[in-house]
Amino acid sequence: MTENQTVQQKSVRRNRLAAAACFAAALITASVVGTQSASADGAAHDAAHRAAVAAHPAAVAAPGLGSADLVQSEDFPQGLNPVGATVALTGRQALSACSGEETMRDLTKDKATAYASVNWTFDTHGMLIESAASAPTGTAADTWEKQLVALVQDCQDEPASHWHYGAAHTLTVTGGTARWYPAYNGDGTVSGGVAVLRSGTKVAIVELTGRPTDAPTYVEGITTAALNRLSS
Repeated sequence: MTENQTVQQKSVRRNRLAAAACFAAALITASVVGTQSASADGAAHDAAHRAAVAAHPAAVAAPGLGSADLVQSEDFPQGLNPVGATVALTGRQALSACSGEETMRDLTKDKATAYASVNWTFDTHGMLIESAASAPTGTAADTWEKQLVALVQDCQDEPASHWHYGAAHTLTVTGGTARWYPAYNGDGTVSGGVAVLRSGTKVAIVELTGRPTDAPTYVEGITTAALNRLSS
């Protein structure tokens, strides 16, 4: 396969996912899974999350992995105001902007003991998606973690002026580790980022798209919050 064909394939799968993400965001807003005004305070954001979970009662009952292991409304830094969330246990949330239509269920070949995912939208441009899986063994978790890292690294080496992920940064908390990567637009500006998380036999990928805040550390902050949730 030539280099041009490889770049074309990557561009096609990203464009397909970008369209799907926009469509999904529209559906979330239309269905109002959990909505609050842009001026909502922390208590209102929590109410939005509770409404999202209430719409998916099974999300709190999954053995070993559930909505409590995912990013919560109070985990977002100032400037990121969540207005809607969709929680699911199917493992069919697209993994990242680099994965095309691949899901956690695809990656794990349907062998996880549990799946959980959340799709958050904000009152500004951008969204956050997180997908997690619980492995039956540590060996399986090792394999899935490596596959997720390889998937992200596949979009680090891109031609000039192309959207891409930047260099990896490592993060460790009690009970878990993560690799997080900033995302860059074609003009070189940071636009969100992605992280691969691991805690015991649980693995996850979380991605923030767009540039919802000017805070330089927002990607690291979201990664830290997500890892703490997964490790709790």
